Amino acid sequence: MTMSEAPERRRTPGLSWYDLVLEDERPVPEHLRERRHYTATAQQVPVERYTSRAWHELERAHLWRKVWQMACREEHLPEVGSYVVYDIAGDSYLVARTRDGSIKAYINACLHRGRALKDADGRCSEFRCSFHGFTWKLDGTLRYLPAQGEFPDIEADRDAWRLPEAKVGTWGGFVFINPDPAAEPFEDFLGDMPEHFRLWDFENRYVQAHVAKKIRCNWKVAQEAFDEGLHLVGTHPQSAPYVGDSNSAVDVYGNYSRQISPSGTPSDDLPVDPTERDIMARMLDVREGEELPIPFSQRTTARDSMAAAARERWREVLGDAADEVSDGEFVDHWNYAIFPNLHPWGAYNRIVYRFRPNGDRHDECIFEVMFVTPFSGERPPPAPVRRLDLDDSWTLATELQTLALVMEQDTFNMTSVQRGLQTTRRTHLLTSNFQEGLVSWRHDLLTDWVERTANKAAGGGTGT
Repeated sequence: MTMSEAPERRRTPGLSWYDLVLEDERPVPEHLRERRHYTATAQQVPVERYTSRAWHELERAHLWRKVWQMACREEHLPEVGSYVVYDIAGDSYLVARTRDGSIKAYINACLHRGRALKDADGRCSEFRCSFHGFTWKLDGTLRYLPAQGEFPDIEADRDAWRLPEAKVGTWGGFVFINPDPAAEPFEDFLGDMPEHFRLWDFENRYVQAHVAKKIRCNWKVAQEAFDEGLHLVGTHPQSAPYVGDSNSAVDVYGNYSRQISPSGTPSDDLPVDPTERDIMARMLDVREGEELPIPFSQRTTARDSMAAAARERWREVLGDAADEVSDGEFVDHWNYAIFPNLHPWGAYNRIVYRFRPNGDRHDECIFEVMFVTPFSGERPPPAPVRRLDLDDSWTLATELQTLALVMEQDTFNMTSVQRGLQTTRRTHLLTSNFQEGLVSWRHDLLTDWVERTANKAAGGGTGT
């Protein structure tokens, strides 16, 4: 796996995002234009990573029990005793606000006979097992055990009966956990990613919408639909006149990466060149013969006009600072990805995605969409989670507005991809040189985290 600032690998001809934003009235600042092109170790992805129960078990042992992963938002733990049950690949954790205001995470299992201490999110003054009544304080220390005389080993060493903890880190209002006691510091794992988000102030945002849908596919199948713009013309043809899929930026920085699709410029795959007014109408979903709802002059571009309109919408929250924000931060699609499964969109987008297995199943996942939105004044409470079952439509989630229709288009492919992977005679999939770079990046990391680590554990040396 290598990263380089050398000229990018072969990509579709056309003006790249890095050059396009320099033509804007307010260009994207230099530190956000840094090119970090990725050269994949392998562009052949093993099919078994999506279809094999054995690979799923390796992910559970060497990924989910070892990696930093987002469990919730800090606003989900507003008071002492507030807790969230975070489930991942058959494991369960309690993430709680303790009496000193700190956040701790515990393995969600009674140390006596193993019952889960909590079954759903809530608030409590202690963690009491509903089976026999064993009880722990919010700081994880043992408070009470029944029939004390019958447990001399516990009485002899009560400290050994603290609830086992996972490490906790916070960034941007998100709460991350890592079950591995030997895990690298959270700050080292993120690297310089917080600097990218510094001015976008994710701490002072709230969860305006939160939808979790079960899908009949592996979690990586769902996630990889959002790693590239290559699918845009085939899956989202309505967007092709105003999203430059092949003009995207694709950058990898270590444990995080990004794919930025420019808006207000057409896909190079369109057979005709739309006019600027056509682009504007498609961006605003204006029908033939209807007037544009925002000012537009033939002397300007759709991109300029949309940036100006977005700047005025954000002025209510940003004040005069809106005038210092670049056009690209207002109109482009800044899809960041933090390994292994979180996508917080950057700039002035509200979208956050998370992908994880559905329970302990390797062939089903839970795909979550959140709107994490700036606010002024008192912090609004986070939206409750709307849960959609396997056959429920995204359109039931009216809080997602038009994004629900886009999600419906993306999900349409996912189950069929899983079915195809289970029947294909090919042993490996192929990723493209440029646009699918994030897919290759994640699988290179999975090779490091899962495959090589498993080989070492089995006595197979380095696994290289």
